[in-house]
Order: sequence, then C-alpha cells, then structure tokens
Amino acid sequence: MRTQVAIIGAGPSGLILGQLLAKAGIDAVILEAHTPEYVLGRIRAGVLEQVAVDLLDEAGVGSRMHAEGLPHEGIELLVGGTRHRIDLAGLTGGRKVMVYGQTELTKDLMQARAAAGLKTEYEAKDVSVHDFDSAKPRVRYVKDGASHEIECDFIAGCDGFHGVCRASVPKTAITNFERVYPFGWLGLLSDTPPVSEELIYAKTARGFALCSMRSHTRSRYYLQVSLTERVEDWPDDMFWDELRRRLDPQASARLVTGPSIEKSIAPLRSFVAEPMRFGRLFLAGDAAHIVPPTGAKGLNLAATDVRTLSRALIEFYQGSEAGIDHYSARCLRRIWKAERFSWWMTLLLHTFPDTNPFEQRALDAELDYVVHSLAGRTTLAENYVGLPFED
Repeated sequence: MRTQVAIIGAGPSGLILGQLLAKAGIDAVILEAHTPEYVLGRIRAGVLEQVAVDLLDEAGVGSRMHAEGLPHEGIELLVGGTRHRIDLAGLTGGRKVMVYGQTELTKDLMQARAAAGLKTEYEAKDVSVHDFDSAKPRVRYVKDGASHEIECDFIAGCDGFHGVCRASVPKTAITNFERVYPFGWLGLLSDTPPVSEELIYAKTARGFALCSMRSHTRSRYYLQVSLTERVEDWPDDMFWDELRRRLDPQASARLVTGPSIEKSIAPLRSFVAEPMRFGRLFLAGDAAHIVPPTGAKGLNLAATDVRTLSRALIEFYQGSEAGIDHYSARCLRRIWKAERFSWWMTLLLHTFPDTNPFEQRALDAELDYVVHSLAGRTTLAENYVGLPFED
C-alpha cells in the first residue's frame, strides 16, 4: 500500500489530522490497534479552548459541537468554603471554553471520515515504523492474521503515551522530562444534572475535588485520592458522601446523586519528550506530552499539535520544508506554557503529602492572591481559555 501520510492512532489527534489533510487533498491512512467501539468507550476530557473549537470548525466537524456543546464564560474556585468566580470572558476580551465530551468529538470525527470514504484500519496489530530517518519511511502491521506494509512520505505518531512511535526513537535522540504526582483522581460519570452551571474547582483540607459535566443531564465528578486506593473500595454512596464533604453547603445541598456509569482512578503526571520530529516521523498529542487534567489542556494541546503539523505538511507539498523543520520548536513553545499552567494549577489546588508548613502557607497565600487580585485572576483566565496561537 502507498500513501502520503501514515497516521498511527485513531484518537482525536490522529482523526483531526486526517480530516485536515483530507481537506487539503493529501492522502492519509490511519492505523488503530483497537476496535472503533473501544476507541469510543474511552472516557476522557471535555473542555475545549477557543483555538480547538475553531480548528474543529476548520475541519468541518463542528456543527454538532455548536448545537449540543456548552459554552462556559467562567469557572469557580472553592477555597476555604467560599466560592470565587473567575470571569473567563470578562478577563480575556470575550474568550470562553466549550464543554463537549471527547467521546462525542471522536464520534463526529469518525463519522466524517467514514462518510468521506477515507481509510482507517482498526484492529491493526503489531504496528512497527521503519526507515523514518530516510525519505522512504514504512509502516508494517498485521490485520486478520495477514502482514501488511505501507510506504509513505511521513509518519505521524498520534498513538498515545504507550504507543510504538516514541518507543521506536533511539534513546540517544530524545530527552524526556517528567513529574509524577503522589495522588490520583477518582472520577465518576453519572446521568445526573450538574451541581453547578460552571465547573467548580475545590481545594479543601480533605483534598481536591472537581465538579464538571458533559451535558445538562450528564455529570463528571473527581476526587483526589491516594495512589494506593482502588476503585472497588469506592462504592457510589461512599463517593457521593465524600464529594459532599468537599463542597460548600450550597453546592452540597444541590448535589443530585445517582448510579455511576463509569468509575476509574487516573494517576497524574507531567511529561514532555523533546524533540517531536525525527526525520520523517512526527510525534503529536499524548505520544509527546502528558499534562495533569487540572488545567484541561491535554486534548487542546493534541489539537494544536496537529494544527501545526497539518500546516507543515501542506507547506511541504507546496514546495517548502520550513514548516516541518520548525514543527517541534513551534509545538514545544506552546506545550511548555501549558505544562507550566497545569503544574501550577495542580500545585495550588491539591494537598501534597510532603509539603512542609512554610510551603503550604506560601501556596495558600498565592491562591489568596489569585482569587482577590485582578492580575491574578487575569493570568489564570488567559491560560485557562488558551493562549493565542503563534504562527
């Protein structure tokens, strides 16, 4: 098989890239190790920056998002039992975020790709990338017991943190930066109305909590828990009781509980791999970086990575290599700003077991400054809605 771009991974980054390339007339094949049902079953983020919203419109898959998504102009920080609203739109000249579940976004992208007759190979096993340091890279995989090979011009590694693409890069050619946090998030999804019209980020002596949503009738809640905790140890009633303890009285009284649809514990980490280009192989999304979910940046960074990559590849086929030469540096400039913000939000809002009394007082003072200072609230708002894209 021959194609121009082989995309490894059919998550949002791979699907968005495939859609953008198709609109530019560039041929691409997507390989995915799992079934479509498995891909759609992954419960992930749902807060989109304006840049990501605009990109989905550009890709031609934004209509359902605008019809069913929830634009948010603010968030609330619950500190010391008091809620403080961060007016995102008012502090950023009208910019806001869109709450739209990653599952729904992935469904839109998959349907658009299928409707256009574009090739996606699901259940592609034993994927391997070859000769990406040459002008003729190749991808091999096994499907239904038969071996296949794709010849291509470029390989886009959109296959996640545990994927084959980054693992195939020589260790001497890549540098990893990592911070692993000493706790996780226990998340619960339920078909119940959200406790608040806007997200509530709660810092309490019992630990962090987040009240989020996927729609007007589906809620997503999170609790900070120890890494030693197990999902089986948290029946629904225990989760709801603990969430109430971490909310203010008004929110606690409004909380509507119900059976969980999905419940899981996610460890938190910050991770960046540099560079993101190795000859004709490019890393994008979780294959190159991970952020703790506190700042809602993971999906947004993946989208801006493939925005940059799609433009670079389009430039290449128009006769210029400048875009692919600068791909890594352009992405990493934005990535590190988002990493810093997500790390900062995590540091401010969570309880760390090894924080000494001085550090804790200093963090409390910084959070107090953020919620009571116009400059502090503006800094948070600018980063939360997404920094302007730098071409």
